[in-house]
Amino acid sequence: QVQLVESGGGSVQAGGSLRLSCRASGRTFSSSAMGWFRQAPGKEREFVAGISWSSATVEYADSVKGRFTISRENTENTVYLQMRRLKPEDTALYYCAAREWIVARSTDRWDAWGQGTQVTVSS
Repeated sequence: QVQLVESGGGSVQAGGSLRLSCRASGRTFSSSAMGWFRQAPGKEREFVAGISWSSATVEYADSVKGRFTISRENTENTVYLQMRRLKPEDTALYYCAAREWIVARSTDRWDAWGQGTQVTVSS
């Protein structure tokens, strides 16, 4: 069983930046695809970004493409989400997720989840 712990959330004004981190334990991180999802109040959880086990494949939701960057550091069992030019509509609880090998955009294809970290963007 893998454990995921997110950090780095907070409150920021529109146009600002934040970097989220997710540290994994209890699983071979190097063979895991890692993903970031978010859920705003009253909305379904949605895919934000994902990175394959080898970092060869990186995917983004259209709404964050060009503003967010996902990366991983296997020596630290950590995945990052650098968020720039934040908008009020980016406000949500951000979750880290893990699954084997490759990225999937559907939430039901991920088998491990963190507790989430809140990101609030004010206008």
